[in-house]
Amino acid sequence: MKTIIEPFRIKAVEPIHLTTKSERNSFLIKAGFNLFQIPAQNVTIDLLTDSGTAALSNEQWAALMRADESYAGAASFYRFESAVRSIFGFRHVMPVHQGRAAERLLFQQMVRPGQIVPSNTHFDTTRANIECLGANALDLPCQAWRESDSNEHFAGNIDIEGLKQLLDSTDSGAVPMALLTVTNNACAGQPVSMQNIRETSKLLRRRQIPFFIDAARFAENAFLIQQREAAYADRSISSIVSEMFSYVDGCLMSCKKDGIANIGGFIAVNDDALADRIKEEMIVTEGFPTYGGLSGRELETIAVGLGEAIQEDYLRYRQAAAQFLHFGLRKIGVPVVCPPSLHAIYVDAAAMFPHIPASQLPGQALACELYREAGIRSCEIGTAMFGKTDHETGEQICAPKELVRLALPRRVYTQSHYEYVIEAFKNITKRRHLVQGLRFKAQAQKLRHFTAVFEPIESEIVSIFCQLDVEKYLTADLAYEI
Repeated sequence: MKTIIEPFRIKAVEPIHLTTKSERNSFLIKAGFNLFQIPAQNVTIDLLTDSGTAALSNEQWAALMRADESYAGAASFYRFESAVRSIFGFRHVMPVHQGRAAERLLFQQMVRPGQIVPSNTHFDTTRANIECLGANALDLPCQAWRESDSNEHFAGNIDIEGLKQLLDSTDSGAVPMALLTVTNNACAGQPVSMQNIRETSKLLRRRQIPFFIDAARFAENAFLIQQREAAYADRSISSIVSEMFSYVDGCLMSCKKDGIANIGGFIAVNDDALADRIKEEMIVTEGFPTYGGLSGRELETIAVGLGEAIQEDYLRYRQAAAQFLHFGLRKIGVPVVCPPSLHAIYVDAAAMFPHIPASQLPGQALACELYREAGIRSCEIGTAMFGKTDHETGEQICAPKELVRLALPRRVYTQSHYEYVIEAFKNITKRRHLVQGLRFKAQAQKLRHFTAVFEPIESEIVSIFCQLDVEKYLTADLAYEI
């Protein structure tokens, strides 16, 4: 059969609260045009993140019931440890409550002020945890990603030549470790090739620099290696995963992604001394090393979820869902990053709104407009997230690209939900000239996009059009033509 179906049946449902456009406009104003500040009950389709938003399987719910909640040495931990070891191959496995806790614990042991941590691209909390230690989180995306119209299959790769130049130009000890994020979330979820992982490993091991992978979406990256790297077309996902992690010294993972869990993560390493130091710090801030801030129920959920994430029928369905949304948006003229990843579709907001300069946050403007139009919550991946404000001049230092991420929660939404998203974009494209830019009204020093307050900027052309019909589209209920 050519039709790829969801490899599951729905056993429980959660009602969606529907709102009117005028209500949503009020919610946006009250939230300071920041979608993180909108209560979830006022969201119709939530594509803010794929982190911790998955639907659990019946096997995961069954595993919850056998959980051992002992403080130390719980049976649930040993099932969790066995699952991680069997998939990733590392000796020491330390659970934590989520990915950013893993980042903090690992970087505290590895990184010192003034040092440089290179990566294919650091995501928001990764960068923040490195910079909080006084170090430099250096992005080295490959040339294919920097080329705006690239259709490269592995645009998530690290720039090998750039990494080599960095290592050749710095003193010994200036680079304490390197990190690859698979898939590369900040670069539109683009995957990293096995060849790139292998070459990076060879370069770093020659200089005895520890090499780690952020494994949040390891299964999706392995699937795309199988699909796009010819030498791996006939290899199983589990064998591809084994090879990926054979080239590194350890990994950290938010299990809220490819662990198909609602909370939790881990650090896994082979270095005995490093593991001991991490465990010592864990006891101070996270909990005893056999629970790390998680309940036995959560450890059980992850142990099962990791195995489900590497099932090929699940990954094929995941790809089919992403492609349906991707090609549906392309068909109506929405500029999206190609080729599509698995965990999200990325819309090029700068191309969609050419009248809005990057300093006026076109990505945030699109995210707000999508919510206003249809109650769809998405996430800006552009200047609001990765840019900076010069606090002396007030000048906005813009990000390289202005994207909006439509993250796809695992096993949550069906095809009709994605048809609804496509329809909403169709309505927005008809009046894209009316959309206003935004500016920061208030912002925090760190991870500003989570709590910032924005306000609209009315340009002259927008003001003219607004006099004609803005009230109509701000207050009208949804009226679709498809």
